Amino acid sequence: MPGMKMNLLVAGAVAALTLFGCKSGTSAAPADPAGGSSSASTGAGAVATAAQGSTKQNIVDPSLNNMTAVTVTVPASWHFQGTLQQGSGQCVATPFPVFRVTSPDGLSAFEKEPVIGWMFGTGPAAAPSGSQSDCVALKSALRAQDFLKFLAPTLGLKYVSDVAEPAAENQAAQAGLAAAEAAYAQKYAAEHLTPPKSTREMARARVSYQNGSFAMLGELRVQLDCTESVYAGVKQLMPGMPSRAASDVTQCQAGTRFYSAPSAQLTAVLALWDSPGMGAVGNQAWQQAWVARYQQNANQAEAKNIAATNSAMAASHQMFEQSMAAQAQEHQKFMAQMQASTDASMASATANMNARSTAASDWVNYALDQQTVLDPSTGQVSTVSNAYSYTWVDSTGKTSYQTNDANANPNGVMQGTWTKQQVVHGNGTP
Repeated sequence: MPGMKMNLLVAGAVAALTLFGCKSGTSAAPADPAGGSSSASTGAGAVATAAQGSTKQNIVDPSLNNMTAVTVTVPASWHFQGTLQQGSGQCVATPFPVFRVTSPDGLSAFEKEPVIGWMFGTGPAAAPSGSQSDCVALKSALRAQDFLKFLAPTLGLKYVSDVAEPAAENQAAQAGLAAAEAAYAQKYAAEHLTPPKSTREMARARVSYQNGSFAMLGELRVQLDCTESVYAGVKQLMPGMPSRAASDVTQCQAGTRFYSAPSAQLTAVLALWDSPGMGAVGNQAWQQAWVARYQQNANQAEAKNIAATNSAMAASHQMFEQSMAAQAQEHQKFMAQMQASTDASMASATANMNARSTAASDWVNYALDQQTVLDPSTGQVSTVSNAYSYTWVDSTGKTSYQTNDANANPNGVMQGTWTKQQVVHGNGTP
């Protein structure tokens, strides 16, 4: 059905513009610096670094010759790690940045979480196709605040209270959505398609958790975009061609940010990241290159579908059946080749993303080549490099030692008392 296919493809391009077209805020999760050793303090100096200026960190797109996709402005002395995840499915088709920024003491942090998508509705187009669907198991509309209440326990966090969304930020978000819709209004008109109905909602929530002896507070922030598309049914008059029922499909994407710090430090950490110029901004040249490539692929797919339809209408019933089978096979090959050329360098990461844990912190750990470990004697969790199989932490909880030697033991060799750590999920659970 060419009209439905084009509607889906153009809607995807609009989603790309809404995702890339405005400044990204910041988000954080508790983490210690990664590597063979790390040190931490009480978190009192987490925001003192604001006076030391800021620095810019670039996230590149390997599928576009390592072109800079997103630039993140961070405090100069904070530690940055990030990557670009390529969208690969029906519910999250566009690429998105994933990054973690940690304070020098390792206690205060900000994370941009992976995008979560789901779809629901009625009719044949409402069912995710294929075993590789990236849609999570949500089958109804969900308010942004309710999504945070659903997400918090998944991340091992206690939902404390709602936090009011600033009117100025909400107005800016709605303006960004309106600009994206306006940019593609002519495209829908040229294709004689009814534009989908898009909504955007912002929400924030205060959360808490315990990191060893540290009482931690955090703030979750989400931008929830939903797009409803209505596809008319088709009654086929030609023998052998099935009719198609109408569909009403809504697709939602949630982009989440997480800020965290020791309880007394959260207000200052939020003020630091909310200050002008901080956070992530998409590169306009990269945005244009990505959308142009996406639209080119969409046009090719639409042309292929139109040719297939015209051929089928001109053929006899037997020839029609054979033609449709051959074209369906060619279409599948084309889509596979297009996907492979778009994100060949990200194929391994995409395959593992489809099998990711439900905990978003595990996704971030994977993307940044990290692992989370637990001190069985204190309950404190730390984020370290996953390049080593064994991690030891001294009695202060501030210094770690990593090795791949199962028989290595720093006790008696290095100063202090050392405890072997247990590898756990990113949210600290076994």
